[in-house]
Amino acid sequence: MTSVLFGASGALLSGLAAWYNSPMLIGVPREIKEDENRVGLLPSGIEALTSAGHKVLVETQAGAGIGFSDGDYREASAQVVTSPDEVYARAEMIVKVKEPLPAEYGRIRPGQILFTYFHFAASESLTRSLIDSRAVCIAYETVETEDGALPLLAPMSEVAGRMAVQEGAKYLEKAMGGRGILLGGVPGVAPANVVILGGGAVGTEAAKIAAGMGARVTVFDISLQRLRYLDDVMPKNVVTMYSTAAAIRDAARAADLLIGAVLLKGAKAPILVPRTTITQMKPGAVVVDVAVDQGGCIETTHPTTHADPTYLVDGVLHYGVANMPGAVPYTSTFALTNATLPYVLAIANKGWKLALAGDPALLRGLNIADGKVTLETLAQQFAVSFHDPRTLLA
Repeated sequence: MTSVLFGASGALLSGLAAWYNSPMLIGVPREIKEDENRVGLLPSGIEALTSAGHKVLVETQAGAGIGFSDGDYREASAQVVTSPDEVYARAEMIVKVKEPLPAEYGRIRPGQILFTYFHFAASESLTRSLIDSRAVCIAYETVETEDGALPLLAPMSEVAGRMAVQEGAKYLEKAMGGRGILLGGVPGVAPANVVILGGGAVGTEAAKIAAGMGARVTVFDISLQRLRYLDDVMPKNVVTMYSTAAAIRDAARAADLLIGAVLLKGAKAPILVPRTTITQMKPGAVVVDVAVDQGGCIETTHPTTHADPTYLVDGVLHYGVANMPGAVPYTSTFALTNATLPYVLAIANKGWKLALAGDPALLRGLNIADGKVTLETLAQQFAVSFHDPRTLLA
């Protein structure tokens, strides 16, 4: 099957190319998740799409959160419309940042392409609603290259990892409810203990920032190869540890700041810190669970918002904002769209079937299509039938 789909002379590719030869109408709605100021496409991305012959609808004020006006989008040849209903009703492909919310479910049409972050494993209601919609759902977070890299998740992981330490340092202040500890300490006073669960993109960025601020940092992972790499590149105030329940429990008890940075691609995050461990942490310690949008890796975390970001459990301050990069939307939008635009162009230029047939990384991003779940971990999560995504391209 692989040779048919991805071979240079594959009959399927040539057949799809012959079938798909018309420009695409792309829609960019305004994000409605609370405190979400990012936008799916910048005016520069609109210009790239319209220069390729496509048409783009943008909902009014979609870019206001990062300082781009409707006029900026019109100048890039977008058609600005006043209603999200019109964007969804007319567009063949929707490009956005965050998963559809219940208010948007009814706007999604059969066969419509949605290209965004979904994090389906954290929400059965979202999963089943998109199955019922019969739309084509391509998730940024599961687009994966042959070497295992996640090119569309990485930019936001870098932002979130850096922000995790920034927010943790802020909430360690006494006035914010924390222990009243300066992350880096001062001469004669010990720095804070920062414990990071996961040595991937989020954990690496968090470790760099925490170490740069002078904290004592411990990074946990189950990959010895990754731990060796981190041990080589990190400064001496970063210690690597193999992840076991006992080692995490001991480290959490001593932590001033505990950061959850675990990722299982397309699956719910595993619980690494149970509530019994939280009860043994220092009063006023801070937990930042970056994995909260995938269910969280700390048992006591649940999603919060930028407007109301923290809560206490057993004297430990929890920060559970599920769209952390939304707090720095200018940086985040540019970082995200730098990565997503080539894929958006590929889908628009070729149609989703031909684009996915020609790019194994993009094919791995297909989670749901025509009422079928095409991501095996997602099918297992909610006990639904799995369909090999390649069969939908034939």
